[in-house]
Amino acid sequence: MGIRVSDRILQSVEKPSRYTGNEWNSVKKDLKGIDIRFAFCFPDVYEVGMSHLGMKILYHLLNEREDTYCERVFAPWVDMEAKMREHNIPLFALETHDPIREFDFIGFTLQYEMSYTNIINMLDLAGVPVLSGERTKEHPFVCAGGPCAYNPEPLADFIDFFMMGEGEEIINEVMDVYVQWKKKNLPREEFLRCISSIEGVYVPQFYDVKYNDDGTISSFLPIRDEYPKKIRKRIIKDLDKVFFPEKIVVPFTGIVHDRIMVELFRGCIRGCRFCQAGFIYRPVRERSADRLLEISRKLEESTGYEEISLTSLSTSDYTALKELTDGLICEMEPKKVNLSLPSLRVDSFSLELMEKAQKVRKSGLTFAPEAGTQRLRNVINKGVTEEDLIKSVSLAFEGGWSGVKLYFMLGLPTESYEDIEGIAELGHKVVEAYKNTPKDKRGKGLSVTISTSSFVPKPFTPFQWEPQDSIETLREKQIFLKSKIKSKSIKYNWHDPELSFLEAIFARGDRKLGKVLLKAFEKGCKFDSWGEHFKFDKWMEAFRECGIDPSFYANRKRSYGEILPWDHIDAGVSKKFLEREHEKALKEEVTPNCRANCSGCGATVFEGGICVE
Repeated sequence: MGIRVSDRILQSVEKPSRYTGNEWNSVKKDLKGIDIRFAFCFPDVYEVGMSHLGMKILYHLLNEREDTYCERVFAPWVDMEAKMREHNIPLFALETHDPIREFDFIGFTLQYEMSYTNIINMLDLAGVPVLSGERTKEHPFVCAGGPCAYNPEPLADFIDFFMMGEGEEIINEVMDVYVQWKKKNLPREEFLRCISSIEGVYVPQFYDVKYNDDGTISSFLPIRDEYPKKIRKRIIKDLDKVFFPEKIVVPFTGIVHDRIMVELFRGCIRGCRFCQAGFIYRPVRERSADRLLEISRKLEESTGYEEISLTSLSTSDYTALKELTDGLICEMEPKKVNLSLPSLRVDSFSLELMEKAQKVRKSGLTFAPEAGTQRLRNVINKGVTEEDLIKSVSLAFEGGWSGVKLYFMLGLPTESYEDIEGIAELGHKVVEAYKNTPKDKRGKGLSVTISTSSFVPKPFTPFQWEPQDSIETLREKQIFLKSKIKSKSIKYNWHDPELSFLEAIFARGDRKLGKVLLKAFEKGCKFDSWGEHFKFDKWMEAFRECGIDPSFYANRKRSYGEILPWDHIDAGVSKKFLEREHEKALKEEVTPNCRANCSGCGATVFEGGICVE
């Protein structure tokens, strides 16, 4: 059986329950009838990975198959990794504790660019060659999917194949081909050749990239005609019919999102021009309120959780929200189960809904105006006004809330110092709204938190051509904003611009970055999104030693004619549409949401959801 990690080792690391497995609702199978062993890897610690809905869905989906055993793998924290390396313990899966190098597949979910060194580190810890070109028939296939796979190129040297788009159907199709391939005992490349004809599968080694003298791409072509020139993402058309687990694993330790999560819909009607998720998950497809109530009921019974979170990109855009929340409150309130509604839009904020949702427990409120002036909100197509925000917070203060978080971005295209000052002014107006609320109605102890992240240009957004501000400029903007906040009730938090700089590099990078990733890993870079482990100087050394200029990827404006590293991926949103949206941004023109008017983005090719309603 699996690796026995001694109690002595477990007692010497923090949170040993990250490594023990055996949690409530985890899947146990007899290995005798199993053809496929799949290690589902989340390239971050247990608490982060176990909070991720996509992992929960695909873990249980794969385990529905009698021929497959899917087990979970997380990045061991630095203390545990040190013990594993010291005692020659290879990376193992939680369910059986078997080394994952003995599995058929090692699959990574790519949620964030700053997890890429963790992927290399996990492969190394597993004893699997980190470069795909060095793997043989004895090694597992390494695959990946998730939002960052929409620009797969920085990881092209390490991943055997990518699955583009939503995984529920594509992953089963790949497993079916694998069973046949394994029976016939064919060469490794033959399996990759067979799956390259499945829509949504991208095999990097079957494509050849050539560069111009200035470092831009001159051509990106398949090495043989049988491989598709464009790889189109997969979507699930009918969310009511697709698999959703009725049981989820309940951890022994606290995790980031320790609650039931039900997904109302996929996609977003809004089209904020900086938001990658709003474009890559198009078109909007909803689950029915009846199906969501059924899922919530079953998950509450099978887990005993005391909170249900309604998740989607913009929860308040769900068309049956009233019916769903009424139904959930009616069923869950007697059981003391709280309802949480993240991602409410400022403009559709309703006190009634909030009071319903938080009858059991009141939590703080979060709004994301994103920009400090109406001009800049029009540039990014945010579609909310200052009036919306003040009306919403005033309602909330009257309802007894006193904690408000406001999210903004610095460094957005066309931003001026006037726009930044507008952030502070908006904060002060929120404080004013609290002071104007009758004392007998408002909650005690006002706290307003303003948080700013730095704009990162992402693939498949209208801003994919835009440069990112330099680290120095972003820091100056943060200092300027801090100087403009005068109220003691406002706390200001900001993101580290060095981290955003690296995020922009890998978001828009090409294959040349593979050697930088490898070099950074060799220098000890891992857990880059954890402040205490982020080694910016080591990253800069890695770029220098590889002879690569990082600002070429982060701070350079692209022309519409340039071949972008992700142009061979078809996300369903046309480049022409993104160009149109970019032009409108520069003219400060707003595009109406998808329900108000179809803007012809191209997502109708999927013949699903809102496009055919």
